[in-house]
Amino acid sequence: MRAFIAILLLSATVYAQDAAFSINVGGSGFNDQQTTISSAMKLLLFITALSFGPAMMMTMTSFTRIAIVLGMVRTSLGVQSAPPNMVITGLALFLTINIMAPVFKECYTAGFEPYAAGTMSEQEALEKGLLPLKKFLINHSREKDLALFIQVTKSELPETPEEVPFFVAVPAFVLSELNLAFQIGFLIAMPFLILDMVVSSVLTSMSMITLPPVVISLPLKLMLFVLVDGWYLIIQSLMKTYG
Repeated sequence: MRAFIAILLLSATVYAQDAAFSINVGGSGFNDQQTTISSAMKLLLFITALSFGPAMMMTMTSFTRIAIVLGMVRTSLGVQSAPPNMVITGLALFLTINIMAPVFKECYTAGFEPYAAGTMSEQEALEKGLLPLKKFLINHSREKDLALFIQVTKSELPETPEEVPFFVAVPAFVLSELNLAFQIGFLIAMPFLILDMVVSSVLTSMSMITLPPVVISLPLKLMLFVLVDGWYLIIQSLMKTYG
């Protein structure tokens, strides 16, 4: 996310510089028109980049894994609206910010600071600023997923992580995150499934067929989840999966 913010800041800085140049220069109508067009285009790109912010947050950060796992925890417990979607999304967002903070800082230091100091060109700042984010995506992607999208896109086999294009790294990262999130969700759901089966078997043996098993199993699952401090364990485990 901070890498995305750095890109926006780079665009905004370039736009501000061009706008100031447009104001100060006078007399040459053709040059003024060229500068104004350039400023307008960069402002348009800046606004367009803002619209891709949510998509970048969901596909280029740890948000996907966290949101899916928290949603599966709620489903496994059998409570459909507690916690509500807004709480899960908000918690996933702040956990994502905490996890991605070192990557964001590295992106900012490698790209925006040299560009703001005037020691690096815009293109070079974008490339070096996005490099830490690309490394994060590749480090948390499976080799088979990277190989799949290299084959699908018919890209050349990269020799180093820096040579992996973004249109390969991003979908491979998302696919890996989905796979791992469902694995974690399965492990979380198993104890609750076993508890549901035990409760159902006990009710059947007592000839209480008309009593829905969820009426008995839900309080037991909530009690078990609270006793083991389930939310703490899940959040702690999710944070550790990113090192």
